[in-house]
Amino acid sequence: MDGTAAAGTPEKTDLFGQPKGLWILSGTEFWDRISFHGMVAMLVLYMTGDLLLHPDRVATIIGFAPYRAALEALSGTLSPQALALQTFGYYYACVTGLPLVGGWMGDRVIGRKLAVGGGAAMMTAGHFALAFDRTFLIALVLLMCGAGLLRGNLSAQIKSLYADGDPREVNAFQYYYLGINFGAAAAPILSGSVAAIWGWHAGFAVAGFGMLIGLALYLAGQRWLPAERQRAPQPSGKRPPLTPGERRRVLGLLLIWPMVVGYWTAQAQIWNVYNIWLRDTVNLDVGGFEVPVPWFQSLDGLAPGLFIPLVLWIWSLQARRGREPDVLTKLAIGSVIFGLSVGLLAAGPLLANAQGRAPIALPLLFHVTSNFGAMYYAPVVLGLYGTRAPQSLRGTLVGVNYMAVAAGSVLSGWMGGLYESMGPAPFWLLNAAICTGAGLGIALGAPLLNRLLAQDEDKAASLPQTRSC
Repeated sequence: MDGTAAAGTPEKTDLFGQPKGLWILSGTEFWDRISFHGMVAMLVLYMTGDLLLHPDRVATIIGFAPYRAALEALSGTLSPQALALQTFGYYYACVTGLPLVGGWMGDRVIGRKLAVGGGAAMMTAGHFALAFDRTFLIALVLLMCGAGLLRGNLSAQIKSLYADGDPREVNAFQYYYLGINFGAAAAPILSGSVAAIWGWHAGFAVAGFGMLIGLALYLAGQRWLPAERQRAPQPSGKRPPLTPGERRRVLGLLLIWPMVVGYWTAQAQIWNVYNIWLRDTVNLDVGGFEVPVPWFQSLDGLAPGLFIPLVLWIWSLQARRGREPDVLTKLAIGSVIFGLSVGLLAAGPLLANAQGRAPIALPLLFHVTSNFGAMYYAPVVLGLYGTRAPQSLRGTLVGVNYMAVAAGSVLSGWMGGLYESMGPAPFWLLNAAICTGAGLGIALGAPLLNRLLAQDEDKAASLPQTRSC
């Protein structure tokens, strides 16, 4: 089903002006993010502050000795901190890269609904496996594979909720992104607080129960989701070829991909090295209360609730004046703002107190400015791949978008070793340069990319002005 709204009259199928299916998908994504961002907030801290500090416990982990040997064969001897950073980098890369495989399976093999349900079940099992040191690596594998199935097929169902030309589609991905970020906000506070009181394993269990709720919501909301499209077999046994316009758009999405990697390389450091930077170089004492490091990750979830309406309002004002930036300009603006925000972290030594710790205001300022830039980027690039991709390849190309996050995560893990040798200030300046350069690259390539990504099949005009793609 493509470009056709769900059956039923608008008053029966809509909620708050959008198809009810959008809220089912967004709610499922919310609980996925409770699961995922609980892991993001805790995993590096758990490994560097607990698990890897106890050789007797590490020795019990199934498969850990050959795993460490493989990493050190590529990178040389790794300290516990470097080992943790690389582990997180590969974990995050697989969580964000395997949706390419999951999307292909949903497109071609098992269908999107079965892929989402199976992925959620695997992620639930993975979180509960983290309750035991012995199954630590098994848990990560379950989480990575489950995320690949779920994420490669969840957002890919949004387009099928709307008829072609339905004006509600314009802001669908912004509403969907709110679900992502509300989950991202709640998870670090909830999981981090539980971990602080009852231990790391209890914190991971919270994430597991969250994913279980997400699975139940998705299964209960099936009647509001579009039916799987039945694909009629072709006489040749092959799918019809892509049209010239579809091939052109696929090429445009592939050409923009390296610049997207540049943005996510800097963003991935905020889920990886940033937690260690906070723990070791920032004064977290506020009136005698030590602010838990995982709580800072919740700011990235809270901020979009404020910034998405603000950004939509700005775009609306610009649209009324005929000056709203096109999709690629929004991406360029977002990448540059985020890169400059990362550069702020390099000011830590200049603002440090007598104990060598930067004020807590510095990371707070970073989260404000970086999230404003992220609202010009993350939902926009998600919408770009979700709407410009041909229907027959939509799940696969949504996975290609996630592969950019995966590539950035691998790079962030490799660069984690530089943090120890370079020091914080040069490290953050390097990441700032990568992200800012990626934004400038999009701006310079916009004339060509606009022609390739145009949705009109008959002429390669510039991309339409939109508020959400």
